[in-house]
Amino acid sequence: MRVTDDLEKLLAILPVPLQERLHAHERLDELVEVVLDLGRRPEARFREGSDYLSEIPVTQDELDGCTARVGEFSGDNRAGIERTLHRISAMRNRHGKIIGLTCRVGRAVFGTIGMIRDLVESGRSILLLGRPGVGKTTALREIARVLADDLHKRVVIIDTSNEIAGDGDIPHPAIGRARRMQVARPEYQHQVMIEAVENHMPEVIVIDEIGTELEALAARTIAERGVQLVGTAHGNKLDNLIKNPTLSDLIGGIQTVTLGDEEARRRGTQKSVLERKAPPTFEIAVEMQERYKWIVHKDVAETVDYLLRDRKPLPETRALNGAGKVSVTRELSEAEWDEPLTTRTGSWHSPVPVVPLGAMEMEADFDGSRVRIYPYAVSRSHLERIVNTLGYPVLLTKEIDEADVVLALRSHVRDKGKIAAVAQNRQIPVHTVKANTIPHITRALRRILQIDEPGIPGDLDAGLFGSLDSEDELEAMEEARLAVEQIVLPKGQPVELLPRAPHIRKMQHELVEHYRLKSESFGQEPNRRLRIYPE
Repeated sequence: MRVTDDLEKLLAILPVPLQERLHAHERLDELVEVVLDLGRRPEARFREGSDYLSEIPVTQDELDGCTARVGEFSGDNRAGIERTLHRISAMRNRHGKIIGLTCRVGRAVFGTIGMIRDLVESGRSILLLGRPGVGKTTALREIARVLADDLHKRVVIIDTSNEIAGDGDIPHPAIGRARRMQVARPEYQHQVMIEAVENHMPEVIVIDEIGTELEALAARTIAERGVQLVGTAHGNKLDNLIKNPTLSDLIGGIQTVTLGDEEARRRGTQKSVLERKAPPTFEIAVEMQERYKWIVHKDVAETVDYLLRDRKPLPETRALNGAGKVSVTRELSEAEWDEPLTTRTGSWHSPVPVVPLGAMEMEADFDGSRVRIYPYAVSRSHLERIVNTLGYPVLLTKEIDEADVVLALRSHVRDKGKIAAVAQNRQIPVHTVKANTIPHITRALRRILQIDEPGIPGDLDAGLFGSLDSEDELEAMEEARLAVEQIVLPKGQPVELLPRAPHIRKMQHELVEHYRLKSESFGQEPNRRLRIYPE
């Protein structure tokens, strides 16, 4: 791991006596910030503890001398030193005069993201959370460099406070080939985010400190356009975002749903429950508990659903030891697995060998009665809708010991191979589904039940893709079906549909996928609509 900090340039703005005291300090390499407050003793803060640098209080002349040696203070009372990563933050009195300075050391640390490099390379959007000073911006800077230099992607950094790429017009070399867009005022950050996508064709957008509802909405718009997002947000843990109405859209948004009596009894909950509103903007979340110990949620949607149902999620804990080796551990829930696994808690190892993915599509021998399926990371509500609508002879069970078949999401089998091991130990076949959508789950059920796959769905039941309670939903689904069957499939031509609400577009997307065609949303709300493509 290599660290560059340009510390001399930061010390040069301080009064000479303080420079001499810091140069002689034995913990200079651990310096985090220097605090200068009018009428108080100057203080140096380190990773652990702090020291006073003088017994003489700071004067107004000393503060004025420091501010004269740095760049111009922006609307958020931050300034920098050109071609460095240091941050100077000002405190002002009621008349706007500077009466305090926080001189923060900015360090470029190369090699910090070894713990999550596989996630960075996956192309999925990543959200970093953590308390101030834990290293979020440092990690963001390194991620931008790796994506631009090592993975050769077009990366644009939205640098609101010039904290990622440093002060001045020329960005710091720590960001590599990544480009940097500066923001005139903090309240314009969401506009610059959209401008970056529309004008500069990035593959990755890097954003520091998403803090307003407009910025959260801009992030969702960018993600919908297929751009990878890497950003930070205010909050120590994922739970904080769930409770924050301003930023909850980053993890899918939270809504109150009223259940029917039967559903409430089945779930064992009250009739009013909290549920996730939409897919998360960020698919991966990293909680930076300490500088070299991070909690990784590889499926934010699943984690949020677990938390809303008062169930304990099982994220990964990744840590970097003194030898530079990354250790990855994950707790195993005894409630989820009734096998005696207490000696294995915190380990990825399994008491039985994991079945290779290709060997799991085994045929099951059913007796003609209803097939009992244990869903693992597969939407239970989708399964129930398919079974009820199509009348398949399937019974969903909550206990793996009662199951004839396990139906699992393929990505979870790969990442958390425990389910394959448990199923093999019980001699239960495992079938996998590629995505948590109605068409994919329907095809998986047909495989399990050995029902022939139709060439082109002729008797398509639109009720599969939603409740169709309104005329708008019925009309939209009929429009999509006719477009596919009368234009796209027979003529091989793309078709644009009429503008629809987001939840209706989602239903149309799934209906198009049922025909094994591709579709995408484009345009701005309220004129956002679907375009369907031929094979």
